[in-house]
Amino acid sequence: MHAREMIGTHPAVQGQINDTLIRCIEECYSCAQTCTSCGDACLSERMVQELTQCICLDLDCADICNITGRIMTRRTGSDDEVMRRMLSVCAAACRLCAEECQKHASMHEHCRICAESCRRCMEACQELARGMAH
Repeated sequence: MHAREMIGTHPAVQGQINDTLIRCIEECYSCAQTCTSCGDACLSERMVQELTQCICLDLDCADICNITGRIMTRRTGSDDEVMRRMLSVCAAACRLCAEECQKHASMHEHCRICAESCRRCMEACQELARGMAH
């Protein structure tokens, strides 16, 4: 991921890189990819009917993580309130997706991996939100 390099070159940042921000961006994009892959894998399972909720949460979480990563990447005219709200929504989506995937983790390795990715992203979003001024 080149988030550190790109953000570090932004005129508004002037080399002052926030490691917590970079971690959050990277976790958001990683989680989006993992959730998309998990949802797709769930669709291929024999008992797909039992995974409907998991698939829906995977897809919702992937979209929310992708958008959150994009918003956190923008440094020009950033709005702290929007950023805090997106971090909160992303953390909630990740928590719900992790809880659902964990139910299937013993049977489906992709769900175990997804639950772990969601928890890492949730923690990264919560950490960044805590560090933002209110």
